[in-house]
Amino acid sequence: MSSKAGKNKDSKDFQSQARTRLLLTLWDLGGSETGVKKGDLTKRIVRTGETSQDYKNILTELEESKAIEIANKNRVTQISLTNEGRQSLAEGLKSAEFEFDGTQVGSRVANALLKWIRQMDGAVSVPASQGKPTAEITSYEKFKPEVLALFEKLDKGHNYSGLVPLWHLRRELGERVGREDFNEWLMKMQGEQLFYLQSGEARGATDEQKRDSITDDVRGLLFFASQQS
Repeated sequence: MSSKAGKNKDSKDFQSQARTRLLLTLWDLGGSETGVKKGDLTKRIVRTGETSQDYKNILTELEESKAIEIANKNRVTQISLTNEGRQSLAEGLKSAEFEFDGTQVGSRVANALLKWIRQMDGAVSVPASQGKPTAEITSYEKFKPEVLALFEKLDKGHNYSGLVPLWHLRRELGERVGREDFNEWLMKMQGEQLFYLQSGEARGATDEQKRDSITDDVRGLLFFASQQS
């Protein structure tokens, strides 16, 4: 770890380091699954000699880049981590320029990093533009095995306890599959008893996460997929 102390809070270096720390903390607080209160997040990231104002521009930048979503619910500001945000966090942690400044690293930050390493190994997808071209999914026969494998990977990687959000499945597949095909084929998998699509929604679910789920004419919003026992 670096022994540098007190980087200029307006410097590009500080902004980059703080951005990655913020995303890591948000992920550690469960921001991938539900909204995290802004106060709880800032309480964790603000260090000695800093104030929440030091992170105001960083939050704005992350929201504009769609790495996070900020919503007000019952007069409480909640922040959630998007798939783009997890990609940005993965890239930030892998960057040779990222380091923890100061002479000590808090146990919460260190433990969050260990948690990321243990849980996210192989669970963060790499955009097609950064790796091998990924084939478009053009048939149900191709869709079914991919989604079953993806379900297992996300369930283990995020400790979903068998309830994987549909929006997460959709976002991981990205543009490889059309929205209507995704909806139709998942419903077909339910008909074959490969999945059970559960109605309702997760506490703190964002509007975007709801849109990326499935709405059924009879059962309403279907938010989770589980495998039938």
